[in-house]
Amino acid sequence: MEKTWKPMVAGILDIVSGIFALIAFVSLIIGSVVTGTGEIAREVPDFVPIVCIIMAIPALAAGILALLGGVCALQRRRWGWALVGSIAAIFSGVITGIGFLLGIPATVFTALAMNEFER
Repeated sequence: MEKTWKPMVAGILDIVSGIFALIAFVSLIIGSVVTGTGEIAREVPDFVPIVCIIMAIPALAAGILALLGGVCALQRRRWGWALVGSIAAIFSGVITGIGFLLGIPATVFTALAMNEFER
């Protein structure tokens, strides 16, 4: 089994995308708290904190899955989890706006490197 650069690059892209998703999660939680309390709450519509919370939950899930998949890809173990993490990196990109640039290549590299993973 020849080892190439593809799983390593996919893992790094997954981890970076996961970090961005977790930063988005924290930002959305802070945004929901800030817009729901104090002086700002008078000027912001009532639904904004709820929308922030609703968007934060998928960001957390996508971030965790992308990080897990990135670690699996770097270790070249559990190809299925590495692929799930790469797909989650695409979804984290929908939330953060950068994931298409990271998640799609990570998914392609993970799929192409299937034979390099331990089963």
